Amino acid sequence: MINEVVPFDPVQDFYGIPEADYLKTTIPLLQGAGAEVVSMQDILQKGIYITNAVKTPKTGYAIDKSSIESSLPYLEAEISLFPNIKVLMLMGDVARKAFNMITKKSTKKNVIPAVSTYKLRNNKIYYEGVRVMPSYIMTGGNILIEKSKVAMATEDIAAMLEIIR
Repeated sequence: MINEVVPFDPVQDFYGIPEADYLKTTIPLLQGAGAEVVSMQDILQKGIYITNAVKTPKTGYAIDKSSIESSLPYLEAEISLFPNIKVLMLMGDVARKAFNMITKKSTKKNVIPAVSTYKLRNNKIYYEGVRVMPSYIMTGGNILIEKSKVAMATEDIAAMLEIIR
């Protein structure tokens, strides 16, 4: 699962403290999708690795393209550590953009079309035999505001869980 950006405080990231802010929204999403998890260790034991597309905290409201570009080598290296990936979940627009920037090097086009996420959710998109699932951001306070996005992200995660079982 690829989230958008690291938090300003590293201990609030997925692999920080047990009650990290990023886990406060991620664990309930996974639980809502049927995963019996209460910690990052539980998530990892289910075969789910979570990372951030952008490796430096954002300094403003938006994440600029240069921040994404400078993080791409690290994201590519992380992805390459998992040769048996069955599914890549792109949690948010920045994750989508980063993944398209990576794949465009070899395909010369975007693997994920520039279409609203809700229109893509039920399409089966593959890149090099791996299912790629665009979904909604899974961290931060904004996810709690839009209940429909929570429901859709939970459905997407449930589909991911079916694939990796």
